[in-house]
Amino acid sequence: MMTALSPQYRDDALAALSGAEVDVLVIGGGVVGAGCALDAVTRGLTVGLVEARDFASGTSSRSSKLIHGGLRYLEMLDFGLVREALRERGLILQRLAPHLARPVRFLYPLKHRGWERLYAGAGVTLYDAMAASQALPHHRHLTRRGALRACPALRKDSLVGALQYYDGQLDDARHTMFLARTAAAYGAHVASRTEVVGFLREGERVTGVRVRDLEHDRTLEIRAQQVINATGVWTDDTQSLVGERGQFHVRASKGIHLVVPRDRIQSSTGLILRTATSVLFVIPWGRHWIVGTTDTDWNLDKAHPAASSKDIDYLLNEVNKVLSTPLERADVQGVYAGLRPLLSGESESTSKLSREHTVGSPVPGLVVVGGGKYTTYRVMARDAVDACVHSLARSVPRCVTDRVPLLGADGYPALWNRRGLLAASSGLHVARVEHLLGRYGSLITEVLDLIAADPDLGRPIEGAEDYLRAEFVYAAAAEGARHLVDVLTRRTRISIETFDRGVVAAPDAAELMGRVLGWTPEQREREVEHYRLRVEAERASQEQQDDETADAARLGAPDVVPVRLGS
Repeated sequence: MMTALSPQYRDDALAALSGAEVDVLVIGGGVVGAGCALDAVTRGLTVGLVEARDFASGTSSRSSKLIHGGLRYLEMLDFGLVREALRERGLILQRLAPHLARPVRFLYPLKHRGWERLYAGAGVTLYDAMAASQALPHHRHLTRRGALRACPALRKDSLVGALQYYDGQLDDARHTMFLARTAAAYGAHVASRTEVVGFLREGERVTGVRVRDLEHDRTLEIRAQQVINATGVWTDDTQSLVGERGQFHVRASKGIHLVVPRDRIQSSTGLILRTATSVLFVIPWGRHWIVGTTDTDWNLDKAHPAASSKDIDYLLNEVNKVLSTPLERADVQGVYAGLRPLLSGESESTSKLSREHTVGSPVPGLVVVGGGKYTTYRVMARDAVDACVHSLARSVPRCVTDRVPLLGADGYPALWNRRGLLAASSGLHVARVEHLLGRYGSLITEVLDLIAADPDLGRPIEGAEDYLRAEFVYAAAAEGARHLVDVLTRRTRISIETFDRGVVAAPDAAELMGRVLGWTPEQREREVEHYRLRVEAERASQEQQDDETADAARLGAPDVVPVRLGS
């Protein structure tokens, strides 16, 4: 059961989908769609999953990289959501994806003596109590001296003490890809760069979809007993293809994040800070910090939300209120913007829109899932598949995904303990092996096999020393990467972890991917040029003062494969 998302696999998957009716077809390759595919296939259903771009190319690669209960939702008295999210956090950390997820420590500075420590302490105590069975340390109260020892970067006058607590972290894009790959390993037919262009109908019933294979410029029909629309911020756009008004609407809220080098903020812990409108996180991320996020309404291009200069200045101003050595624009190594799919009322500000999810069936044969938060993807998927099962005229087993580890999870703890031996046998430094284990888990053996066959693949790629050349070959051969942008922005994080945003690494990466994908020299050059234009457009957008001009600048670079929906 080790299905690779190879080029041949994709061709076979589309042939299978166009050849026979499936029980459930999922539209959308984000975390919820991939979760739906895994849920349905592990119940014994026949399943297809189609995604117009790359897996996790939208919201699911642009989050804060946290799996958390949502401490601030306790203030909103949303105990049910917090309890549910904390349960899912524990499952991901301990059972489902221990190779991709890890605990992360946060410091919450206190600005007021007495009441604030009692108030915030009570909230964090409740947070810990709701996650009582999980193996994370409990929170601690720190004096100002203790807090400054943990985070010397803080200004002494910015706090009177602090609370320290733990949450979880993972690479969202890799986790989503692993969900899709695990679904494929259990028998789902999974295909990216496959755009839904219409729905098939029999009377009022939806019976499947028409898709455009964007890689080979052909149209296929896929028939299904049930179709799940799990397209996140594109929910309303997808719904319009059915010609029906949806039961609920999804609004997009933009959140931007800055990536700065680790040495710019002296701290052994992450930070959570209050702002006038929300909270701000400073999150450890390898050799970097992620600083975010914003929460503003977005009505422009959904595929490429743009971070404006105003957004960047806002985050820098807020974090600099507590730092003894302020961050400057020159310190910003990477910037990314994502859109949260929030269930919409008529006039709420986005910070108050619901993080809950809803499942509906606007017409027979179609199930729509919307809203929610990354951490609770599995519950959303379960509820969506439950709705499908309700309409299937046969008995179907209950959800089992709380007991189905993702590929790479089984055997991971043992391999972690053997990392020194893996380093010795592979010729790699133990730090390299640790990095690979945190990206592939027990599938590290497949990457190491590539290096054993071609030792040149064990060298770092030029321009992004954290990543080995083998990882680019593997991304195209086994992880469903079809284009250079897929690897530089999602299979790796080179696009936000290097000051040049991956431009130096691009030619080498294209050459390595091209070996697997059969690219001609002209195709390699086209991929590199497209990526360079993308970086230029993003940099230009981040110099603009408002969303409209930033959006216009970002749209200066075309998609490597044009998509009609939501473009």
